[in-house]
Amino acid sequence: MYFQTQKLSVGYSGKTLIKDIDFSLERGKILTLVGPNGSGKSTILKTISRHLEQIAGVVTIDKHSISRLSNKELAKKLSVMLTERVEPELMTCGQVVAMGRYPYTNSFGKLTPEDRALVSESLRLVRAEELEERPFSAISDGQRQRIMLARAICQQPTIIVLDEPTSYLDIRHKIELLDILRKMASEKDVAVIMSLHEIDLAAKVSDQIICVKGDTIENCGSPEEVFTDEFVKSLYDIESGSFNTMFGSVELVAPHGNPDVFVLAGEGKGIPFYRLLQKRKQAFSTGIIFENDIDYQVASALSESVVSAESFNPVPELKLREAKALIDRARCFVDAGAKIGEYNRCNGELLEYAKARGKAIARSAEELFRLQGWSN
Repeated sequence: MYFQTQKLSVGYSGKTLIKDIDFSLERGKILTLVGPNGSGKSTILKTISRHLEQIAGVVTIDKHSISRLSNKELAKKLSVMLTERVEPELMTCGQVVAMGRYPYTNSFGKLTPEDRALVSESLRLVRAEELEERPFSAISDGQRQRIMLARAICQQPTIIVLDEPTSYLDIRHKIELLDILRKMASEKDVAVIMSLHEIDLAAKVSDQIICVKGDTIENCGSPEEVFTDEFVKSLYDIESGSFNTMFGSVELVAPHGNPDVFVLAGEGKGIPFYRLLQKRKQAFSTGIIFENDIDYQVASALSESVVSAESFNPVPELKLREAKALIDRARCFVDAGAKIGEYNRCNGELLEYAKARGKAIARSAEELFRLQGWSN
């Protein structure tokens, strides 16, 4: 393995916060630390990048202990982007990025044409060419993140360490930054070690996940091995609401009580109504949903009662009776607009049943608001 920790203990002032940290990473792969705020992710990253002294254990790069490398030797192998705000005075963004070339310049720090070309290339990679001549102090926090990443890239490392690199970024720039890291890993053969708060993004971009909680590593492995609904709830001590690892989505606390609304769903058409009802704290029932339908995942988290059926099979008569009983209990019926086909023709029967029973029927959010007597 190119990068490795063995029995690593980290902390401050000689006091151990996390012990027995063992992990390894090949070049071309991405490892992400996740865990609650204050769990020690930043402490681990600062230690493996030698910003903090390790309390015990060994950290090696290409089988060489980092404690035996000079500052310049380490800087040629590892670049760092931490969360601390950098305030270089009277420097342009281009000059900040050029700081990444310091391990390679002579004692006068003079940049060669090749160095300047790497500065331009690094700015291009993070889509920040237009910022090169602007004062670093005059740009936004999100733009600063991109410039600091460009500086790390300009260093031409074999390992890049990043602490919450998506902080301050809007969704477009989060996606772009993670895409850059993925390309760096695969195309430049760089090992990436970072921390993220967004576990949905961590699952999508990472090859390996390490979960930090308490004084030890809670879990490690591939995202598929680590991220389960129950483990995420345990890792973050989630007592209300839920996290869906399949979609990487958070659902707030489900409304409880009498399911006064029945939602005829399918094809994802029910989800907007589910979330609208959740916001209004209105308990609801829903069906009949096949278990491979996108609606099923959200309904299971938010609905008081879900009538579901096995995928790719006809719906049993028992399920139809169960749904009709829920319609009888409901005052309002929502037709979410899913198409009726051969396998879900029972839902067409449920719509006709609701009409025959004189149920108020809504086909849009506006109609549901009106029928429920809600104000917009």
